[in-house]
Amino acid sequence: MVINMAEIPNAAADRVIRNATGLRVGADAAELLAEELEAIGREIAEEAGKLARHAGRKTVKASDIKLALR
Repeated sequence: MVINMAEIPNAAADRVIRNATGLRVGADAAELLAEELEAIGREIAEEAGKLARHAGRKTVKASDIKLALR
C-alpha cells in the first residue's frame, strides 16, 4: 500500500476531475493529478518567494504569485 504524503489531498484532486468532467475518477488518476498540481504549485511558490525576497519582504503576497505565473 502506497501512502500519498502530498500536501494536496487525493480527494481534492478527485473533486477537480469530477467537477471538470462529470466522470468517475480512478484512484491512480486522482493521485497523479495531486502530485502534478503540487509540483506546479511548488514551482510557482518558489518563484514568488524569490520575488518577495528581492523586494525585501519576508511575506509572499498575491502580487508575487501573479508575477510568478507570468
